Amino acid sequence: MDALTSLRVFREVVEAGSFVKAAERLDISTAMTSKHVANLERHLNVRLLNRTTRHLSLTEAGNVYYEQCSEALDILRAAEAAVGTQTAQPHGVLKVTAPGWFANRKFADLLVAYQARYPDVLVDLRLENRFVDLVEEGYDMALRATSEPSPSLIVRPLCRMPFVLAASPAYIERHGPVRHPNDMARHRVVLPTYTTIETVTLTGADGAFTVRNQPVLKTNDTSMALQLVRAGMGLAYLPAWIVDPELGAGNLLRVLPGYEAFAPSVYAVYTSRKYMTTKVRTFIDFLSDSLNDQEPRKTESRQNSD
Repeated sequence: MDALTSLRVFREVVEAGSFVKAAERLDISTAMTSKHVANLERHLNVRLLNRTTRHLSLTEAGNVYYEQCSEALDILRAAEAAVGTQTAQPHGVLKVTAPGWFANRKFADLLVAYQARYPDVLVDLRLENRFVDLVEEGYDMALRATSEPSPSLIVRPLCRMPFVLAASPAYIERHGPVRHPNDMARHRVVLPTYTTIETVTLTGADGAFTVRNQPVLKTNDTSMALQLVRAGMGLAYLPAWIVDPELGAGNLLRVLPGYEAFAPSVYAVYTSRKYMTTKVRTFIDFLSDSLNDQEPRKTESRQNSD
């Protein structure tokens, strides 16, 4: 006789107050209900119920056992519900925070494709160049570009995001070309306020060079930095997603193309694996598959530094 079924029958008998009512609720015979309880008592070698023709009550041992098995059954039910949640069709509002530079055509195309696949999910996307407390502000997840993700959160790497040093043709014409990292000392850079890149290491075939950027202006908005560079104010390190179209159109020029700047990873960030909903999981899986990072696909993990 199945022990788990016997546990469920026992709890139903206690909560219904009789074998007959429990049998009706479970849609089994009264005799079978009694056999399940007797099976537990035989297994435990203790009486769980005091039975009379008109009354049913728990023994002292039965009361302890009922409390413990009820808790165990509730945990099991929660586990079954969690599995059901993972396999159910995703739906509801998915609140996501991401850096401002995610306002680009590439990411917009990904959102369109995700919505077409999962039409019952409403993505509520907030673009903010600040640290967002996911729990306090009620976000389901975040997208962050960093080389040092928080150790208190669960992260899953999605892709790497190269930052490209760029300038307008007009700026280069006025101030001259930048042929070597050492030439950066005579140029001015539009710098972000949401991260620290006053000093950057540029790596090329002839080695690595530490460059101290001379700011001409600082802004917390990457789109503004892009417009300032297009207007010829100075150089800027811009995410590939927003600068590549500008380079292709000839609006901007890549500066020091033989040298690589920094390329942080883009992570999906969330607070816990324990209660991950299908809307979160499908969104992360979709981004991971769509971005198709060149590195081997990695599973979520806790990081050691922030």
